[in-house]
Amino acid sequence: MNEIRVRSKVWLEVDGQAFLGDGRFQTLVAIDRSGSINGAAKELGISYRKIWAQLQAMEENAPFKLLERRTGGKGGGETRLTPATQELLHSYRTLRDHVNRAADQGFEEIFH
Repeated sequence: MNEIRVRSKVWLEVDGQAFLGDGRFQTLVAIDRSGSINGAAKELGISYRKIWAQLQAMEENAPFKLLERRTGGKGGGETRLTPATQELLHSYRTLRDHVNRAADQGFEEIFH
């Protein structure tokens, strides 16, 4: 028997422009883990160019600085999330969890 399930998507917009959804969330988390855009690209299996384009789109609309960058040298470069971006990721994850729980609860009430 085929089972019906509920799914939802959450994303944030800034002035009507897409800002943060699950894909960009995963990108920022990977940058945080790896400490670099290149490391995040390798971890996620996507191109550096694609991540760079995502970051540029986000930074154009961001109400705060997203990243702190240190250019390469002997030890190589580094990219870190700002404290505001860390807080954004935490809040987004919490919101997404709340929305999913509410969708699950509503589904149970309506379909079962």
